[in-house]
Amino acid sequence: MIYIEPQILEAANSWLTPTFDEETQQKIKDLIAFDPKLLKESFYKNLEFGTGGMRGVMGVGSNRINKYTLGKNTQGLSDYLKKVFPNEPHKVAIAYDCRHNSKSFARVVADVFSANQIEVYLFEDLRPTPELSYALKSLDCHCGIVLTASHNPPEYNGYKVYWQDGGQLVPPQDAEIVAQINALDYSQINFNANENLIHIIGEAMDNEFIDASVANGSFDTSATAKDNLDIVFTSLHGTSITIIPETLKRAGYSKVHIVEEQAEPDGDFPTVESPNPEEPEALKMALDLARTVDADIVIGTDPDSDRVGIAVKDLHGEMLILNGNQTMVLMTHFLLEQWQKAQKIKGKEFIGSTIVSTPMLFELANAFNVECKIGLTGFKWIAKMIKDFPDLDFIGGGEESFGFMVGDFVRDKDAVTSALLACEIAAQAKAKGSSMYNELIGLYLKYGFYKERLISMTKKGIEGAEEIKQMMIDARENPLEFVNNAKVVRIEDYQQSIAYNTLSGEKETIAIPKSNVLIYYTEDGSKIALRPSGTEPKIKFYVSVRTQLERFEDFEATQMQLENRIDDILKDMKLI
Repeated sequence: MIYIEPQILEAANSWLTPTFDEETQQKIKDLIAFDPKLLKESFYKNLEFGTGGMRGVMGVGSNRINKYTLGKNTQGLSDYLKKVFPNEPHKVAIAYDCRHNSKSFARVVADVFSANQIEVYLFEDLRPTPELSYALKSLDCHCGIVLTASHNPPEYNGYKVYWQDGGQLVPPQDAEIVAQINALDYSQINFNANENLIHIIGEAMDNEFIDASVANGSFDTSATAKDNLDIVFTSLHGTSITIIPETLKRAGYSKVHIVEEQAEPDGDFPTVESPNPEEPEALKMALDLARTVDADIVIGTDPDSDRVGIAVKDLHGEMLILNGNQTMVLMTHFLLEQWQKAQKIKGKEFIGSTIVSTPMLFELANAFNVECKIGLTGFKWIAKMIKDFPDLDFIGGGEESFGFMVGDFVRDKDAVTSALLACEIAAQAKAKGSSMYNELIGLYLKYGFYKERLISMTKKGIEGAEEIKQMMIDARENPLEFVNNAKVVRIEDYQQSIAYNTLSGEKETIAIPKSNVLIYYTEDGSKIALRPSGTEPKIKFYVSVRTQLERFEDFEATQMQLENRIDDILKDMKLI
């Protein structure tokens, strides 16, 4: 007889009631009979909201994405909306991506909202996540939902919640909504749709969003410069195919070569191992096409079109994928220059980034006399900055994980407008005899040469989660004193909200929300951050080093020195 832990069996049996449909009950019975390990994975906890909403593997159980876990979320959110916005009609917007079941899940969510007498604006078909952020503000909705698991593998799906400002949930709403959801029983979900309250939206909103993207992402690039820029674009089987080609066309870019093999939305992502533009292999087809057509720039987006990967020609004319920090530096500097030219910098502006992204953003901010605000990982924290400081103008901001936001008309990372902005930078650079890569080297000459690298370790399942937890405990209980023979001079523990100087012993309070992140700073200017992912079964190590670049001609040799220093740090920490 197969042994099943009592608490797991109790949790599974609670789903073998008339509250759940026969298909769900049969699948659970099969797990009990034949697959106790998967049964445990499906029921050992409830799915939780993380950095990018709630994501998980699709299937039956409380630790899976299915109509019941999504329905419970939506019922709780419906109850919360009525509590915090009493005596007024409620409205929500819903979008979804290309993943398996996203469309049907979106319909379940719409049904539950409408059953609770909440007016629903549901996109007619898959659309980019940033369009949802835009749409909910345009339609004056109280909140918005996107059914997506971003760049996770095909077996995943997810549920992102956006608030009135167009940004994702942040404190205190996040904890309050989670408490509301957790207080519910599955039997309390109202699935009985009110069709009269569900409105289908599509082309009109697309046109509005595209026009807004063109207005926010265009910066006086000449028609000749646009005509001379050759672009390769891939949607990696995702939603951006519905919007980005038309956005570039309306902005005046005519030479856009689409990777046709990846243009059809497909939740299996058949041509890539991972639909993540952070992964070089994901852009292989685009890079191959770029070599064939002699393109100047490659643009690739993730399935829900919030992350964007950029590749450009290096000093030898070879296509090179920029990392997220490099793209962010280029885009931020370009925006700062445009604001300066327009005489819009008055001393009340800011740029935004995250604690694990490049410190080079501070150098740019100081040079242009603007503030650089830093928050936790995730664009919801940058959106919160905009909300918390209404007297300041937000110029733009990004994070190392291939995300950027241009202005505040969309309050989440936005691959649509960022793709256009990248083309503006590339076109203007080419028109003056330079290139995007040369412009980046120029920034290193002016502001200091910063080099970053990310190492991710995947640890799946219950055992993996425990292993990641123990790695962070060990790092806290036995903090590093030296990294690659450089003394650690400052440690920031965001879970304890304490930063301390290891030389003086002086401690200070970190004035941003708690998070399971530990950051070391060394005497030679290196920065090493440890952070479990909030959306994937991974622990991530972020390394940043810096030096001075004296001459353009020294770039490649200096870059090699920095790469070697990162290698030495990783070896010292036994990560490679």
